[in-house]
Amino acid sequence: MAELNVTTPNLPLAPNEYDPRYQDQLNNILRLFFNQINNPGNIGGATLNLNINSLPTEADLPNLRLGDVYRDTQDGVQVNSQMLRIKTSP
Repeated sequence: MAELNVTTPNLPLAPNEYDPRYQDQLNNILRLFFNQINNPGNIGGATLNLNINSLPTEADLPNLRLGDVYRDTQDGVQVNSQMLRIKTSP
């Protein structure tokens, strides 16, 4: 999993006896936290290190998701080229 800018929530202290309000509050905090993990939003960075040989090529295009990066080896571009493209349409 990629590093995300999500902080771990502070969970409320449990009461000595069952309290439905505590359970609701705990469930709400956990739901919000998991939503943040599942939807990280935009992730920025100054540098990116990729192993060119492990990237998919345009032959894998049908199996890629929108936004996935692949190595373009068509149109006379050499196999070890660093021409990277992003899948932008289905």
